[in-house]
Amino acid sequence: MPPRGQTSKTLQQIEQELSNLPLADKLHLLQTLFFSLAHLWPAIEQTPGVVGGDACVMRTRIPVWALVQYRRLGWSDAQILENFPTLRQADLAQAWAYAAAYPTEIERALREQEAA
Repeated sequence: MPPRGQTSKTLQQIEQELSNLPLADKLHLLQTLFFSLAHLWPAIEQTPGVVGGDACVMRTRIPVWALVQYRRLGWSDAQILENFPTLRQADLAQAWAYAAAYPTEIERALREQEAA
């Protein structure tokens, strides 16, 4: 891991990679950055008594930690969406941003599920 304040890639390298992305990927990245920087995830909710109060995708009882686990098992976003037809790509984008912003919470929930 690079020292604090440094990245493994230069800003110029990242800008070059961004310029080569398709428009859909750029929009996805922009949305993810916005929600992450604003600490705002309108598609994620925590309701006491629902899935133990864990963060879930709104309108569902699908916890963010479960989506993270599927991703770790090698599932693509397309596979997740195919198996959870109530989810949209925008829901996954917010779930990934939420998981990145709260890694300790997600890891705790995963450990609790493994122990159960």
